[in-house]
Amino acid sequence: MSVEIIKYPDKRLKQVSAPVDAFDFKLQGFVTELEKIMRAGPGGVGIAAPQVGCFQRIVIVDVSDMRKLPARSSNNGCMVLINPEITEWEGMVMGREGCMSVPDFTGNVIRAEKIAFTAFDVQGTQYKFNSEGYEARAVQHEVDHLDGMLFLDRLVSRRADLFKRKVYKQIKKSSLPNNV
Repeated sequence: MSVEIIKYPDKRLKQVSAPVDAFDFKLQGFVTELEKIMRAGPGGVGIAAPQVGCFQRIVIVDVSDMRKLPARSSNNGCMVLINPEITEWEGMVMGREGCMSVPDFTGNVIRAEKIAFTAFDVQGTQYKFNSEGYEARAVQHEVDHLDGMLFLDRLVSRRADLFKRKVYKQIKKSSLPNNV
């Protein structure tokens, strides 16, 4: 699957996704490919199907590989969420977010600190989840994609809360002085 991530300002990112109704081998194959795309991205902890042009309610979130998870962050492992629905939320906190569909910017967004949600797995079994901290933020970010929203839509102020992403060059070890 040679798929490009759809980038802002592509109008398709505003499209609302349809529920998944067929839990079959085609869905399982798509989820496998979607996870490969997520893991190939720099720092990707989540991806939503609409970001690759599939407008169905499918997201993957996995913060377990984060080097330093912030305190008060849950870790449910790699979650494949089909037809996710946030059912409860508690507390509000501001945090910085980035997105593979908005690669040049990050922004401060207010999200619920704790959430409860339901979702199906690829076999069609429904589960209930509780999440908090960074993981809860990632789930909310990805679910927004299913509703045609980007983190840009949740900025309080584009002037004060939107930041140009820093790009760091890779330094070749051979170009470093000997004592480094």
